[in-house]
Amino acid sequence: MTDEAGFDFFYDAGSCSLAVRIVLEEVGCAYRAHRVSARAADRDTLGSAWLARNPKGRVPALSPVPGRAGGEPFLLTEVPAILTWLARLRPDLDLMPADPAREARALEWMNWLSGWVHAVAFAQQWRPERFSADAPAHAGIRAKGRGNLLDAFDAIERILVDGRQWAVADAYSVVDAFLLVFYRWGGLVDVEMGRYPAWAELTARTLQRPAVIRAFDKDELSMPV
Repeated sequence: MTDEAGFDFFYDAGSCSLAVRIVLEEVGCAYRAHRVSARAADRDTLGSAWLARNPKGRVPALSPVPGRAGGEPFLLTEVPAILTWLARLRPDLDLMPADPAREARALEWMNWLSGWVHAVAFAQQWRPERFSADAPAHAGIRAKGRGNLLDAFDAIERILVDGRQWAVADAYSVVDAFLLVFYRWGGLVDVEMGRYPAWAELTARTLQRPAVIRAFDKDELSMPV
């Protein structure tokens, strides 16, 4: 699985790293947490020390994982990849479904959450400079991001409203940990999350899990009110 020393987990509190922290707690791996700020005021992720390790300039990251993809050897990046790796360490927990169809649905969820909801909709609001160097254009980018975000949240609710207990229908998985990140962020950008009762119920179930409680405590986080 990993050596006795465990993993090194590089994160920023309140970021999408939260999903990885939750799953680390779920699988019970030993790990050391190293905070690498992604905030505009002290963007450690763009510092030379971090870029030498991870040229993508992002968190989260996890080490050691066999292989290399452009950064430091044994450093694994990208939330869907990290969550999948961790889940496979404990197949008995079924955090990533073994059934091929359910696995495909979990990957479908995570790729969309990472590639569209996070990297486009939220980034347009929080990082408009990624989309244009023209400062006067940033207000329009933020407005478009708001629309994209609300469309995405509506889509999540339409999926969950069929009565399923969890995102991949019949069992808690890494997808539910990842969805919690976006529900929490919705409150931070003043979305009225009461518009999404099915998602709110799933979130309430997720927040009751001991691993989730530990992750919030370790990151000193709370849910927006």
